[in-house]
This record gives sequence, C-alpha cells and structure tokens, in this order.
Amino acid sequence: MPFTVPAYAATSATAPLTPYTLERRDVGPHDVRIDIRFSGICHSDIHTARSEWGATTYPIVVGHEIAGVVAEIGSGVTKFAVGDRVGVGCMVGSCGECENCRAGDEQYCRKGMIGTYGGRDAEGNPTQGGYSRAIVVTEDFVLRIPEGIELDVAAPLLCAGITTYSPLRHWNAGPGSKVAVVGLGGLGHMAVKLAHAMGAEVTVLSQSLKKQEDGLKLGADHYFATSDESTFESLASSFDLIINTVSAKIDVGAYLGLLKVDGTMVNVGAPEDPLPVHAFALISGRRSWAGSNIGGIAQTQEMLDFCAEHHLGAEIEVIGADRINEAYDRVLASDVRYRFVIDASTIG
Repeated sequence: MPFTVPAYAATSATAPLTPYTLERRDVGPHDVRIDIRFSGICHSDIHTARSEWGATTYPIVVGHEIAGVVAEIGSGVTKFAVGDRVGVGCMVGSCGECENCRAGDEQYCRKGMIGTYGGRDAEGNPTQGGYSRAIVVTEDFVLRIPEGIELDVAAPLLCAGITTYSPLRHWNAGPGSKVAVVGLGGLGHMAVKLAHAMGAEVTVLSQSLKKQEDGLKLGADHYFATSDESTFESLASSFDLIINTVSAKIDVGAYLGLLKVDGTMVNVGAPEDPLPVHAFALISGRRSWAGSNIGGIAQTQEMLDFCAEHHLGAEIEVIGADRINEAYDRVLASDVRYRFVIDASTIG
C-alpha cells in the first residue's frame, strides 16, 4: 500500500518551502524503500523550486543528494538487503533499452531519464525528491555507500561528486595533466578534491582570493583571482582541462584562452542565460568547449568507491529542516563552505 511521509515542499516559485505530507508508492517487486538520513541542498534544487529552469509543477519536493538506510525491499530485489547504507542521486529511472542506457550512460537516455524530482515515473506520477523522510526507488538506481564514508558527507557526492568526477574521468585528468576549476563552491570544492586525488596539478580560478586558504587545503596546487586581469595573461595556454562549475555568466572566450592546444573547457554549472562565444576562441588553439551531466549508475558507484578509497567526502554544514529557506538564501550569497546537508530526522 502507498504510505505517507513528512517532507518539505515548494508550493510556488515565490513561496518559502514549508512542511508537507508526501505520498510514496508501495514497494514493488524490484523496489527499495530507503529511510533517508541526510539530503544535500544543490543549487539545482533552488532553480527548480523557483521555476528558473522552466515551469515547475507544484507542489514539489526537491532534493537529489540522498543518503540513507534500506528499510524494505521488494520480493525480486537481489542487490540490496535491509540495513544497507545506500544513496540516490539525480535520476531514478530510464528506458534501459536505448544505446546510451546500454552503454551505462542512463543520464543521456534517448527517451529521457527520470529525474529524482520534477519527472514522471513509469505510471505517469510526478517524482518527488529527498527533502523527506523516505523514498522508494527501483533497485537499479540505488547506489551502495561504502564503509569509510559517513552518510552526511556522502550525500553531496550523489550530485556534486559525480557531476565533477564524470568529466574528470572522461577527459583523462591524472598525473601529468593540468586542471583548472572555475569556482570554489559545492561543485568546485569536490572537483578540486577529486582532481587532486587523481594525480592532476590543480588550479582554482575564483573571483577573489578570499577562499585561497581553503582551496589549497582541499588539494589545489595554485589559486588565482579572475578579477585580476593579469591572471588571464599569466595563465594563457596553461591547462589541458578546465571544469567550469559556476552557474553564472562568464566571459567564455577569456577562459578558453587559458587552454593549451587541444584543451577542453567543460561546463557543469548551468546558468539561466546563454553563454556567447566567438568562434576564434576555439579555432585559434583547436580548443573544445563541452558540457557534462552527472554520470551513469555504474560510474556513480565507481565514484563512491574511489572516494572511499581516498577518504574523500564533501565539506558540509548540517542543518535542521527549519533552516532550509535560510540555507537557500545563503547558497545564493555564496555563504556556505561548501554544501548544506539536511538532517532528515528533523523533517516532520
């Protein structure tokens, strides 16, 4: 039978998030019911709650950085048992049949992957996310959180971790490569940690030097302020890979000029407005400008295992649910180091 759980929901683009009673589906043969312990706050949650990426259907429960414990499994589940430490990221389903799904890139499902919130499940019902006490997910989209990573610091890995891990792996960050990370926020701080653990030489490019000490402690080898025009002169043609994590408008051409010949700049941040670029910024160095969207389920598990091996987790501030709206304001003001995580026991 379907069941209800306490949650926090957005009811309009302008209203604060408020307590809400959410109905979850019954546990089917291949489903896993997860008691949520922690849920990270991603900038995507704010964009969606405020209809900044297109019209949102309300009420909506956001949250796609979910860490918890298996409470119940369906009769056909083979991958998990009650009591397992698990996570759920940005998607809870895909067609499983298209070439991208078969290749392990479910996030690029040709028929459209099913988002953890704001999507439609197989029965056509709206999906609702992790700002709640429990969730039901098909076992194929549940991740195992390895021992050695606490659940609170693991939660942001399900989005911020895989969003940065995937392009670092795809573009072969490692020993001998020079990687720049634009922005030191929720995504950026994980990009620094991961690129450093992979063996790359890491540079942070931030508007100012106010987080320089943090950046160096997180694993950066160098730190430069992009508000200083000399930065773009001194670092011209320096990097093999640039990971742009910011969700704001930047001068793309200026950053492309920091790439070596055959270098690539990858956008993982998703600003509301278009980012224009002059073709000569690409042509002059056979440079590439790319995008990357999370990772497939297998790669997400690989990322979690990598983080356990290297003792990596997100830098977090744990909050009660009554501080979600305050946290949103602080995210927009860049006043968090570096990810808010909701203690789900405070919901309801």
